[in-house]
Amino acid sequence: MLLLLGWWCALCARAAGIDLREVELGRTDDGLVLSFTAEFELPRSVEDALLKGVPLHFEAEARVLRSRWYWRDQVIAEATRTWRLAYQPLTRRYRVSFGSLNHHYDTLGEALFAIQRTARWRIADLASFEPGQRHYIELSFRLDTSQLPRPFQIGIGGQAEWDLSAESTVVMDDPT
Repeated sequence: MLLLLGWWCALCARAAGIDLREVELGRTDDGLVLSFTAEFELPRSVEDALLKGVPLHFEAEARVLRSRWYWRDQVIAEATRTWRLAYQPLTRRYRVSFGSLNHHYDTLGEALFAIQRTARWRIADLASFEPGQRHYIELSFRLDTSQLPRPFQIGIGGQAEWDLSAESTVVMDDPT
């Protein structure tokens, strides 16, 4: 019985998180590009807040680092991408904003699909890499709770279902 309960708790905890998959690096003429998929579902309390008009902000951050044996690793480049997901009750549609672009979706699944897939995101110039050095990328994807209205920030303190985040590290071949 305890084993079954432990398995169920582990399954619930896994379902509430974000899983970064298909993290791929590519080179173009002008830089290094990153593609990834962030698989997640919104926990019930987060979805309820969204349906009540609270916009959600998701943030992806990529840091390119060069390994050094004598000191901390050197940050070569940083890139951040932010999505805003909002529900519009009058039209019963979801709006995903990315920079100055806005797209409307009929279902939450379609809106989340647009946020979860990132393709060919330019994160660094190839000129910033030193030949023969070891480089790696640290990728993080999270629900940015600091963008929530202040009463929500206070009210969600300590609630694990609002902690949607994932990190991944990818070691690069020689980019030059």
